[in-house]
Amino acid sequence: MDICTVSLFGHRELSQPFMTEERLERVISHLITHKDFTEFLIGRDGEFDILAASVIKRSAEKYDYGNCSMTLVLPYMKAEYRKNQKHFLEYYDEVEICSESSSAYFKAAIQIRNKHMIDRSNLVICYAERKSGGAYGALKYALDSKKPVINLAEPDLTETSGIEYLST
Repeated sequence: MDICTVSLFGHRELSQPFMTEERLERVISHLITHKDFTEFLIGRDGEFDILAASVIKRSAEKYDYGNCSMTLVLPYMKAEYRKNQKHFLEYYDEVEICSESSSAYFKAAIQIRNKHMIDRSNLVICYAERKSGGAYGALKYALDSKKPVINLAEPDLTETSGIEYLST
């Protein structure tokens, strides 16, 4: 069985949301239609995360293959989740609190959670147009870990190792 675990990361603010959504939709659609099962690991810390969750939900409903799941991975217990747990569980297939980051200092917790997600993944999809910030840190860690990466911010996606991964 061809099972794929995908982590998604991006900048808190997107400079090109429509282009990002279009590119992401093509990649997500390809995964859903070509892999036996895809597990998407995602945060909820900015515009990219919200956009990515929306694209995953929309694509899963469009193809109705039942071969994917979306897991929200929180770096620690957040008040927003505690107060709205029922709504989160209606939107995401699963919600996890990363044990590695849950006891860390809150400023380091997201980076620790991101590394944990990347370590679990076969593929990393990101939107990192700047060489700074958490999305760039996740991208750098994924590349250092020799994970296939699709950076949606790159001008020519065909030159990324992640696109090659999709064709297998």
